[in-house]
Amino acid sequence: MNIQELIDKIQPIIIQIATPQGTGTGFYVADYGVIVTNHHVVKDNIQVRISGKSFSETMAPVFFWDEKHDLAFIRPPQEHRMPNIALDKDAPRDGEPVMAIGHPFGQNYTATSGIISKAERIRNGIAYIQTDAAINPGNSGGPLVNKEGEIIGVNSFIISGGDGLGFALPVRYLRASLEDYRNIGEYGVHAVRCPSCEAIVTPNTIDGKYCPSCGAEIKMPKADVEDTYVPEGIARDIEEMIKAIGKDVRLSRRGPNNWEIYEGSAKIWITFNPESYFIIGDAYLCQLPKQNIASLYEYLLRENDKLEGLSLSVNGQNIVLSVIMYDQDFNLTYATKVFKDLFLKADHYDNILIEQYGALPRVEE
Repeated sequence: MNIQELIDKIQPIIIQIATPQGTGTGFYVADYGVIVTNHHVVKDNIQVRISGKSFSETMAPVFFWDEKHDLAFIRPPQEHRMPNIALDKDAPRDGEPVMAIGHPFGQNYTATSGIISKAERIRNGIAYIQTDAAINPGNSGGPLVNKEGEIIGVNSFIISGGDGLGFALPVRYLRASLEDYRNIGEYGVHAVRCPSCEAIVTPNTIDGKYCPSCGAEIKMPKADVEDTYVPEGIARDIEEMIKAIGKDVRLSRRGPNNWEIYEGSAKIWITFNPESYFIIGDAYLCQLPKQNIASLYEYLLRENDKLEGLSLSVNGQNIVLSVIMYDQDFNLTYATKVFKDLFLKADHYDNILIEQYGALPRVEE
């Protein structure tokens, strides 16, 4: 199987995950009906935002947490078309070619290839696969696959400052956790692996707040809470504004102080920079056409003269509609009005620029 065939085979099971704390990757394991990711990607979250090739972005519940092996399981959406990719049954070997695939730095479906530098590198009592395939922030929770397209590990961490020092949890640990969870006998029940004795603890078996097997204290997530994240300061105000506009704030979160929202064909990024104290809304519209650009620029300049609180600009090939606001001047009523105007005009300008001025639709992965 060549590299392109390998990528085409694996991409349909790759999931992008976003929480208020950051973004990461997961992958679907059909034999067990779960999305697998790292514990540190979904930590302290009962629900996370997921999206994939075969379904639109949606909120999905997390129902298994294993801090020791850095694993978590998420329920996939009911309607999806994700195939079954096998978990490798053979032990990995030094020098074996591998590929890591995921969403590093929030970039969609990035694949990096390399070899297994060491099949078993012991860290904290766990035998990890060491690979020189680039694993970057956002890759966490994605699969490490062999040349046959079988999953051999879960990309888990890198050594900061180390060049080509990435580590994946071998699939044997994943399979054990999948089997242990299946043995609970009730799909979707919340469960935590005890970090001390590794027993699986559920709300029905926990002894107060302690593991019934060894007595270690267990942090059992609150299953009856939809949204455990409580924003503070300007992030709270921004989320109140997003709600006032009528958008689902949980689906918009892309890590601390970052929100992404679609309005028609336009994509709007809202960011807050604590260092500059500015709240910025950027609506990425279409892209510049290859010819007859002069009339389009003239139109943008005329419209800028009419706009209040908004501005049209060109960033590279992208046409962007923006608003910038100082956090000390943030007023919920005024901000809601301005950002609502940004949302409405984004789709409006996108359509005009494409239909009347030959601008090119923005390409989305």
